Amino acid sequence: MNRFDQAKMLLKVKKVQKELQKTVITVEKGDGAVRVEITGEQKIKKVHIDPEFVDLDDIGELERWVEDAVKEAIQESQKVAAEKMQPMMGMLGGLGM
Repeated sequence: MNRFDQAKMLLKVKKVQKELQKTVITVEKGDGAVRVEITGEQKIKKVHIDPEFVDLDDIGELERWVEDAVKEAIQESQKVAAEKMQPMMGMLGGLGM
């Protein structure tokens, strides 16, 4: 791969990285009691808890919803990132990455 091809590939990678920054995945648990928003770069943007759905006598349930929502959001963001990067992975190997 020549320098021009390497530069083109790096520009494509940077473009995908910017797309991942802008991509927001939303996961809800507990019928909307907990909502987690995460970027394609696996950065949590927001955690929202709807107090109408929270039973203060069962905080453990709320904790499970939050934990499950975060885990699923991370998995979804990893899946989105892998899908966007897939076409470039073979080419990046040629760059020694």
